This record gives sequence, C-alpha cells and structure tokens, in this order.
Amino acid sequence: MKNDGFTLKKRLKSFKFAFNGIYMLIKHEHNAWIHCFAAICVIAAGLHYGISSHEWVAVIFAIGSVLAAEAVNSSIEALADLVSPQYNEAIKKTKDMAAGAVLIMAIAAAAVGLIIFVPKMIDAYNI
Repeated sequence: MKNDGFTLKKRLKSFKFAFNGIYMLIKHEHNAWIHCFAAICVIAAGLHYGISSHEWVAVIFAIGSVLAAEAVNSSIEALADLVSPQYNEAIKKTKDMAAGAVLIMAIAAAAVGLIIFVPKMIDAYNI
C-alpha cells in the first residue's frame, strides 16, 4: 500500500469532504431536521436560563452525539440500500440497529435536557 504522506492540502480537502457530509445530512435527511430543530430549541433555552459552562458542555455533547449518530445511521442506510436494493433480513437488522442507536442517543440527550432544564423551569415558574 502506497503512503502518500501528510500534506496540508490533503487535510484541508478532507475537511471539505466532511463539511459536505454535514451539508448533505442537513439538506437531505428529514430526521436530521427534527434533531436540528430540537437543538435550536435547547440552545435557546440554554441562553434563556443562563445555564453554566458545565451544563453547556453536556448540552453540546448531547447535540453533537445525536447528530453524529444520525449521520452514521444515514450512511449505513445509504450503503445498505446500494448493496442490497431488494429486501434482505440482514440489511433490515443492520438498519434497525443503526436507527436504534440514534434513538438511544436521543433518549440520553433528552435525559440530559431534563436534568438541566427541569430544575430551572421549576425555579423560574415556582412550580
């Protein structure tokens, strides 16, 4: 295997590909739209309630994890559809587990949001 070595030009090109992947995720994947909408709402709530820097770290990791999981899921689905356009039980299992991974991350992100925001809402509204 030929090693072409490290060059700044190649690294910058790899970032171009990565940013294109983010663009395609947001432009074409409907579930990513839902995650982005939720992220905007959470960021707005964080600004409104003045969450701490530690809370921002948790929120940012939660948002990033869900979007990354959605990107991986979308990639797996696209590749699986190319490899096996017809129904295939193994492909179905793979796609279902990838979708399940996104759901697990979304539930974990929701739990982070509840832990951070419910006490702030209780304090703000004297519930």
